[in-house]
Parts: sequence; C-alpha cells; structure tokens
Amino acid sequence: MNSLLIVTTIPATIRAFLLPFADRFRAAGWRVDAMACGISDNAECLQAFDRVWDVEWSRNPLDPRNFLVAPRVIREVVKTEQYDIIHVHTPVAAFVARYALKDLKKQRKFQVIYTAHGFHFHPLGKPLKNAVFLNLEKLAGPWTDYLVTINREDESAAKRYEILPPEKVRYMPGIGVDLDRYSPDAVSEADVEQVRHEMGLNGENQLFLSAMEFIPRKHPQDVLKAFAKLARSNVHLAFAGDGPMLAQMHQLASDLDVKNQVHFLGNRRDIPTLMRASVATLLASEQEGLPRSIMESLSLEIPAIATKIRGTQELLESGCGLLFEVGDIDGFAKAMAWMLDRPEEVREMGKRGRERMAACDLQQIIKMHEELYAEAVPI
Repeated sequence: MNSLLIVTTIPATIRAFLLPFADRFRAAGWRVDAMACGISDNAECLQAFDRVWDVEWSRNPLDPRNFLVAPRVIREVVKTEQYDIIHVHTPVAAFVARYALKDLKKQRKFQVIYTAHGFHFHPLGKPLKNAVFLNLEKLAGPWTDYLVTINREDESAAKRYEILPPEKVRYMPGIGVDLDRYSPDAVSEADVEQVRHEMGLNGENQLFLSAMEFIPRKHPQDVLKAFAKLARSNVHLAFAGDGPMLAQMHQLASDLDVKNQVHFLGNRRDIPTLMRASVATLLASEQEGLPRSIMESLSLEIPAIATKIRGTQELLESGCGLLFEVGDIDGFAKAMAWMLDRPEEVREMGKRGRERMAACDLQQIIKMHEELYAEAVPI
C-alpha cells in the first residue's frame, strides 16, 4: 500500500483545498495522513484522513516553535510511518518540514513534493523581502524532489533561479475548482433571492462581492475606498470572510459613510450563491498564487475586477474581467462603474470565464497529481 502525508500549517488550508485529493487517493487504496497545527480538533479532517498528526507551529515565520519544536515531531512521525510521499503546502509548513527531513531523507526512501501557492518573492515585492524569500527557496531546493507551481510566472522564476532542475518543476493551474459545485446551474434563483433578502436588497439594488481574508496583503481597505468613490446609492458591497483587519474595516466603512451599503457577512458556506447574486467579484491583493475566489467566480459565469498581479492577471487577461494596478483606487472605481453600466458585455465576460476554467477543473488537477505521484513512486 502506498502512503502519503499531506502537510500544511493550519487545517483550514486542508479543508479549503485538499480534501478531494485525500478522498481520491484513499479510494485508490493509498494510506493518506495529514499534519497541521490543531488538526486533531477538526472533525472534517479526522474523517477525511486515515490518521492526523498535530504539530506546534504557526504562520508567523518568526515563531520559535517553528524550529524548536516542530522539526522533532516531524522527524519522529516520518521515521515511524515510513511514507512514500510527503507533500508540503503553505510557506512555513513547507520550509520547516523540508528542513526537518533533509538529513533523514538521506537514509529513507521517500519523495518530498512542494506546492508553492505563490512564491513570496514577486515583481511587486520589496527588494530586501524578495531577496530573503528567494534565498530561502533556493536553500530548500536541494531538500525537494518536485516543485509544483500554480502559475506560469512562478514556473518561469523557479527555472530562471534554478530552485530545482527544470525537469523537476511542474506547472499545474491552481489546486482545482469543482466545476459541478461552482456552476450557474447549481445555484437556484430562490437561493439568490434569499441572500439578497438577508442583506435587505430590493430589485433596484446591485451587489459586488469580495470573498477574502482580512489581512494586509489582500488590501481590503482598497475595496472599501474604491466602493466609496463609486458613489452610487443603489449599489451594495458584501464581504465574505474574517481576519485581523475586520474591526478596522468596519470603522473605515463608517468613516467613508458607506456603512449602510456594506455587508460584513463573516465566513460563509454559500459562496456560490453570493457570487451568483453579484455583478462581479472584487480582489485588491498585492500578492496571490492563483486566487481561488476568482476561479470560483469565473466558473459561476461571474466576472472579476482584480489587481494586475501574478496569477490573477493570468486568469483575467483573456477577457474574463477587468484589471487595475495595485493601489489604484480611481481605476478600481472606474472598473466597477464599467461593469454596472454594461450588463450585456458583463454577461459575455462571464461566459468566457466559465470556458477559461475548463483547464482548472478539479478532476483535471487531481489527474495531474496522480501522474506526478506515479512518476515519484513507480509501482
């Protein structure tokens, strides 16, 4: 029986992106385990995996637990369980796990696969920060058997900087989107009317949606500022998500005098319905890998307005939405106005978006993982 260990910093990443992979490989006869901080308290993960392993670390790269506690736990688990493949995701977990296993790898036959969900060095990054993260990626390269990049820009960078040999770098268009769940046909008009009613919207009101975590690199303040600049009293904005900047955004909505048009919905499980209720999905990030919210929106035939950055640009440049420069509030507001004033063109954008997502279908991405795993661990 082949065995796989999936490693992330927190279980939320597994719940959001990786459960279908666990299901597929377990169904194929693999033993599939997972490791993350606090995962033993997560009911979905307990059900989805053969076994789960807790490890004390955090998304803060400066947290001392990341190197004082976590490496020992990782080595002990891997020594005992003798996995064939260890697939690491998210920056801290990926680096710490590879560091922990670099010497053990010389003694044991296992393959380490690293999926980079967007390198932390990128064209818009600060030079010093870029240099630090690039050198960390190059340092960890020799501890890695295969590197998966989820956008073409990262694929090119990995080869240009020789993080791994070119034949060990694999491109996959994201982590996959379920085209059956995120389909216009899967969302009823009654469901759309229900969420509109929840927000107190009438037939004259139009809605924009921003589904994201409230953290600095997502620039939620830019979404609010552009919406305020739009200055249309019949248009509303909904945020789906949570995060450390949430209280600050509530205050900013009040300061900008748009709080009666802005809805903070928290974490939601009805994202497809919220997207179908919207004119467009909004994203103002300065850094992404291949943003899942944009992929989901396009799958639902809802175009997006987003920043002209790596990954996002790759999704939208074929006419599936509008792009603006990071921090360009005027350009962002004008893009929203364009969408509101051209409903027919927006519908055509949405149809192109659904067509664009065919290459990102979850089943296709799972198949690419099956092919990679077969190469890494020949039967």
